[in-house]
Amino acid sequence: MQLVHDTITKLTIPTPFAVGDTHVYLLKGDRLSLVDAGVKTKEAWDVLKDQLKELGYYPRDIEQIILTHHHPDHTGLVEEFPRVDILAGHKNNDLWLTRNQEFFKRYEQFYRDFFKASGVPEALSGFLNKLEEPLHFAGKGKLTTYLEENDRLPGHSDWQVIDTKGHAQSHLSFFREADGSLIGGDHILEHISPNPIIEPPHDGEEERAMPLVQYRENLMKCLSLGVSTVYPGHGINVTNIDELLPAQLKKQEQRAAKVFQMLLQEKQTPFQLCQKLFPKQIEKQLDLTMSETTGQLDFLENQEKISKTIIDGIYYYEVN
Repeated sequence: MQLVHDTITKLTIPTPFAVGDTHVYLLKGDRLSLVDAGVKTKEAWDVLKDQLKELGYYPRDIEQIILTHHHPDHTGLVEEFPRVDILAGHKNNDLWLTRNQEFFKRYEQFYRDFFKASGVPEALSGFLNKLEEPLHFAGKGKLTTYLEENDRLPGHSDWQVIDTKGHAQSHLSFFREADGSLIGGDHILEHISPNPIIEPPHDGEEERAMPLVQYRENLMKCLSLGVSTVYPGHGINVTNIDELLPAQLKKQEQRAAKVFQMLLQEKQTPFQLCQKLFPKQIEKQLDLTMSETTGQLDFLENQEKISKTIIDGIYYYEVN
């Protein structure tokens, strides 16, 4: 039996977001590391310092930060640790950490074009002017180390990098075979199924990714690893992925079947479908509800059950 070298400690930090508290993990091995860095608020920083102090550590003791993905509630405090000389994660984190303005312009234009083509009325697209607002809670920096599938974490050779894109195009998880531990970011959560969020194509890509299709493939990959405990970005530890993940996959299939039934009646735009799926949430959460709706359409299209046509610049989906 392999010996477990590193120890892992969960630290819980408040956020101003609807998702609630976020977790970061103190990893003690050849180096003292934080996996993820909470959100950029004074309250979060004070709470994190207090929890570190209870463990006998101070911010100056942290030597490196490893990111699961780029969302603000996971990167906020990356600048606050004076001794950190390694900032590691998927290369796509850098687009956000460095505030790459060329990318942000493409990002905004992608959403404007995509929402218009999806049939979203101009009157509802005002949120596009606020796409960068969450970055107030995100940290700035630049990765020193890019991580890819099957890499080992620097200073923590027990931990293997697992590509888990879907919720984000920067998402990685970290697996320790010796005891079946998975530091899962937002890939596997017990209380909710993470929203696979649409993003524009990244460098070298001609088409946007299909995040729900990716997400499902990577859930199934995690099922094959022999995971015993998931240390998540939010909520309680997950110790029953053999039950949880098939249930989540089935729910997604049921949602897709609902969309399929709607399309049996007539061909429709993504926005028309979104209105029916999320009548109460669509105006306040247009980006998330449209991402969810598009995910179901991507899944059905990938299954070759439906197809997309473009009429006067607008996407229409119909059953094959």
